[in-house]
Amino acid sequence: MSAVLTRPEVAHYAYQVTWSAEDEEFVATCQEFPSLSWLAESQDEALEGLLRMVDEVVQELQEAGEEVPQPFSERKYSGRFNVRVGSELHRRLAQEAERDGLSLNTMVVRKLAG
Repeated sequence: MSAVLTRPEVAHYAYQVTWSAEDEEFVATCQEFPSLSWLAESQDEALEGLLRMVDEVVQELQEAGEEVPQPFSERKYSGRFNVRVGSELHRRLAQEAERDGLSLNTMVVRKLAG
């Protein structure tokens, strides 16, 4: 990859390059900047184009004193989140956990982990 980045944190973002049948080109996207994308004939060109674009956007945000998204890979997560479900679903899940001899939390974690 020949893209030269002035801000090393730009390389820490979550990038993906996929084929776009509609555009008949590769499209590069960045999870932290969902409104940005770059189309090119090759995967490398798509990624390099997007890296340059993200680098420019980060520079503009920094110069404007605006918040720059933190890369997902560097974010800290507590391991906890709350999900609201209807009372009937809550009942069914609790009954299933009981039948399986598990706590509701353990059963839900296993289901989420797939």
